[in-house]
Amino acid sequence: MAASGLAGLGLVIAAPSASARAVRTTGTTLDTVATPVTTGTAAYTRLAAGPGWPLVVREELVAGKSGRDDRRTALTAFVQFTDLHITDAESPARFEYLHPFIGASAHRPHETLGPVATAALVKRVNSLRSGPFTGRGLDFMMTTGDNTDNHELIELDWFLRVLNGGTFTAASGDLSRYEGVQASGSPHFWNPDTALSGDDYTTKGFPTIPGLLTAGSAVTSPGLDIPWYCTFGNHDDSVVGSLPEGIPGIEYWYTGRYKIIGKDESSARKLADAIKTPGASVPVTELFGGSGTVREVTPDPRRKPFTTAQFVQAHLDPANTGSGPAGHGFTSGNADGKNVYYTFRIAPGITGISLDTTTLTGFADGSIGLSQYLWVEKTLTRASSTYYDFWGSKVTQQVTDELFILFSHHSSTTMGNILPDSRHPLDPRLTGDMFAGLLHRFPNVLAWVNGHTHSNKITPQPGKTPAQGFWEINTASHIDFPQHARIIEVADNADGTLSLFTTLIESEAPYAAAYGDNSPAALASLYRELAYNDIHVDLGHVGAAGDHNTELLIVNPLA
Repeated sequence: MAASGLAGLGLVIAAPSASARAVRTTGTTLDTVATPVTTGTAAYTRLAAGPGWPLVVREELVAGKSGRDDRRTALTAFVQFTDLHITDAESPARFEYLHPFIGASAHRPHETLGPVATAALVKRVNSLRSGPFTGRGLDFMMTTGDNTDNHELIELDWFLRVLNGGTFTAASGDLSRYEGVQASGSPHFWNPDTALSGDDYTTKGFPTIPGLLTAGSAVTSPGLDIPWYCTFGNHDDSVVGSLPEGIPGIEYWYTGRYKIIGKDESSARKLADAIKTPGASVPVTELFGGSGTVREVTPDPRRKPFTTAQFVQAHLDPANTGSGPAGHGFTSGNADGKNVYYTFRIAPGITGISLDTTTLTGFADGSIGLSQYLWVEKTLTRASSTYYDFWGSKVTQQVTDELFILFSHHSSTTMGNILPDSRHPLDPRLTGDMFAGLLHRFPNVLAWVNGHTHSNKITPQPGKTPAQGFWEINTASHIDFPQHARIIEVADNADGTLSLFTTLIESEAPYAAAYGDNSPAALASLYRELAYNDIHVDLGHVGAAGDHNTELLIVNPLA
């Protein structure tokens, strides 16, 4: 196969073009990509349809062989959503006023449009129906954590309704008016109803769009047409994804009537430093109360934070089965919230492993408990005819071969938080490097798919032998630009190699819409546009060409 090199990256771009190799590119970033009309991020810009991204062939783990397109047999095709961050933007238990010191994780100008925009992502998946390179029908969708932003019952309800289908009002408190920071008149935030003067958003050129905040609350989602599974993330188990559990009186701040929308700079900076410093004591009463500018909001008991057990039980509720499967991966064995990891059938001969890399001790990053590590080891050993022991010696046994793809919220580089998890206080915590070392022992592991970083990043994880390598596939969030999801296809090339095709997709929304157009498609379009223009935007999240639409070559351990 003819190819041209990308110097220094160890990558090649395959020829012929992606369009020639694909069954269909329409609706994917192989075809078109959201592109700013004006380059840079200093001034507000609209978006337009830019040229699609090419297919990049990555051969760091094994070289591809010519003619494989003609021999290719599809094994599976599925979709990854990650970091949806469905947000109750009116909740008192948030600290948006810290965004100048913490960034987008504290506040985003588009966050109230999250549910309607996620419904547009669901529509995109339903319209695609199959993988672009193999043509295989999509087997399922996996969402890899941070499904909610502040683990509120109401956010969990919205998340389930968007994926399963339904019509609902994505608002809390007084449903007749918006009570969040963006209707407060505070210059710390973009107030779309009223043009302010001198604030960072107006200075950048953010438009005035009266009625936007209430228009975005009317949500109708068709629900996914394919089965979907769920993995747990740190925002699903912690106050704003970073504070430890068991904070005395925390429900008062969630369900109360007083919302802090501003503090003096010195106080805000100290609070931000405490949140970002591992081991630091966070004064919660000062974070959500104390002195500062207070906005009175309508109390809402639906804002109560859910427990890990309640998260699982909501998925097990027959009312939330949607397109299935029942429990969306979770079973009655997970219902107590102690262990929320599981295996599931991806396709014949391929097993998925969904992990729990969160810890309830606080801070955003994660790790894995020793008991879960040993469970993964046992799962892989039982299904692999060949593996390597702890010392690197090859072991052969008589069992049925199975291929594996693992899913987690955290990536290998964000699993350094080894503080004990209160669900298993005596269970040692292990880092991402230690866990990757386990996976290298099993040639049957093809990929580790994750999120958390809000970035597109695909990393080869070579082992001591070519067969011991696997690919780590990290995908950007659906809340921060570029707001991607990813289709992953696995194909047998009938030559001793497998190909993993990864194709990024955007929501089914135009790249620009008229301001004041309150149709769901227009609001989803604005969600993307505002994310690009956020004063905290990090275009590094977009990734490089080799992190986008790729063919990842790997040894077929069963050949």
